[in-house]
Amino acid sequence: MRQHGCAAVAALAISANAASISRRTASLDDVCTVSNVQAVLPSNGTLLGINLIPSAVTASAVYNSSADSAGGMGMGMGGSSTANYPYCNVTVTYTHPGKNDEVVIKYAFPQPSDFKNRFYVAGGGGYSLSSTATGGLQYGAAGGATSAGYDAFTQSYDDVVLYGNGSINWDATHMFGYQALGEMTILGKALTSSFYGLSSSAKVYTYYEGCSDGGREGMSQVQRWGEEYDGVIAGAPAFRYAQQQVNHVFSSVVEQTLDYYPPPCALNKIVNATIAACDPLDGRTDGVVSRTDLCMLQFNLSSIIGESYYCAGQESTSLGFGFSNGGGATKCQAGGAQGSTSSYQPEQNGTVTAQDVAVAQAIYDGLHNSEGQRAYLSWQIASDFGDAATTWSNNTNSWELDIPSTGGEFVTKFVQLVNVTNLDNLDNVTYDTLVEWMDIAYNRYLDSLQTTLPDLTPFQTSGGKLLHYHGESDSSVPAASSVHYWQSVRSIMYSNVSSDASIEALEDWYQLYLVPGAAHCGTNTLQPGPYPENNMNIMIDWVENGVKPSRLNATVSSGANAGETQMLCQWPTRPLWNGNSTDFECVNDQASIDTWTYTFPAFKVPIY
Repeated sequence: MRQHGCAAVAALAISANAASISRRTASLDDVCTVSNVQAVLPSNGTLLGINLIPSAVTASAVYNSSADSAGGMGMGMGGSSTANYPYCNVTVTYTHPGKNDEVVIKYAFPQPSDFKNRFYVAGGGGYSLSSTATGGLQYGAAGGATSAGYDAFTQSYDDVVLYGNGSINWDATHMFGYQALGEMTILGKALTSSFYGLSSSAKVYTYYEGCSDGGREGMSQVQRWGEEYDGVIAGAPAFRYAQQQVNHVFSSVVEQTLDYYPPPCALNKIVNATIAACDPLDGRTDGVVSRTDLCMLQFNLSSIIGESYYCAGQESTSLGFGFSNGGGATKCQAGGAQGSTSSYQPEQNGTVTAQDVAVAQAIYDGLHNSEGQRAYLSWQIASDFGDAATTWSNNTNSWELDIPSTGGEFVTKFVQLVNVTNLDNLDNVTYDTLVEWMDIAYNRYLDSLQTTLPDLTPFQTSGGKLLHYHGESDSSVPAASSVHYWQSVRSIMYSNVSSDASIEALEDWYQLYLVPGAAHCGTNTLQPGPYPENNMNIMIDWVENGVKPSRLNATVSSGANAGETQMLCQWPTRPLWNGNSTDFECVNDQASIDTWTYTFPAFKVPIY
């Protein structure tokens, strides 16, 4: 007899629950088959814009495996785990209706007994998306990685951005920009639910974690697919793409404009002397400038003029990608290895000159056009001058210009639309030229790579939580870039409430932390400060148990204070130490906050 009404609903619920229990007690070999995966694929027409190709499914059980957090990037996000995590290795292929393309996705499903109703997305770095799906296994989460339609497993996006000179590959651009990860997540959540036989009401908690471009990718998901994510961890996001990437050429233009190419040792001396002078300003002398704002307000670089420096001769390797002297350097350059160069540096023995300081000061001041209007923010004082590195010429016995390919390739391929990996020279390039390049890129990539949409209402109203952190001495992506985005979100979403009320409302779901002394996506060899290592567990506790953090756990990994735990201050409060003890307060200091606040009158449009 046909069941009606409540009886039918109850019967379906019992059936679904029984299926869930059955799947949870099944062995990995039982569920990890091609036929089973094909059977649980969403029907075509269910997910708008995605047509699955069931015949292309593969599935195989993997034993004796380990998992890497954040897709193997390991950027202070929990590190790598050597524990064994058996999982079902699945590939699924889909096409966009009418495009005749193919997108391959790798999924890693934990063995049923390990699954904790979670789905995990890892960020990539450089111009690459993550190529592994196993990052979430240590959290009992299924995970995914996507080819993005251009074989992102083996190719980086900058290799395919142009079909040829003058012809942009817009499909790859939008897929890399935000679309591929969003589609992978929507499909992955549906497939995960069916794979484990979850009831229609069962929650699959969905997390994202990444740094550098992985941070930008995370922000792209918050901005474009906010309803799909419960918790996003974004480190040092390389968003505001037009300004950020062109800005990597800025230091070289400063040197060319001033017609002076400083010895690297002189710039290193300026950084080290600045650290030594500004270290005590935060109330504690520990080798870390925890208050770059106080350094900016109270320290004058000209005081370093005349100080001596010495560096032994050496063979050196430059990544050419503007990365800091930190743990994130090699890890963040994925997709950009072609920028690496090796060169000889002779012994350097001299004193800091007014010309050396003029270059450093201009870089710290940031880009302005010829009318004195600010075009972009810059790196915090006490950050190293990675983009300003010069090259020794044996032919001229002098230091010469070295254009970092981080910015040079962006200008050639993304602005000039010429398939060349770096600028040959900066002939006739001025500060106004840089602003023009930024303006072209802003308008061209506003809806794909810029990644600065400030209205996060869909993410916020669906209950999403955002943990955003940035090394204060990052010399690749300026820490002020993250502050400016936080300020943009606050001004757009809470424009009708008081300052205190907007901060209180924002911290319920979006928290920003600056990491004292830290470099780009990692610790800093110049400043032995703290770095957050437990972000995902903190996020899971926030999302699933309602334990909202007020300060962020970080650990000092080197130096005299190695092993010390520091609870970082949530922006906009700033740390102030109580003498040289281990205690510090999180204080409100308006003069300091003002040093982090920028407007960009060189552009006619808002720069969020």
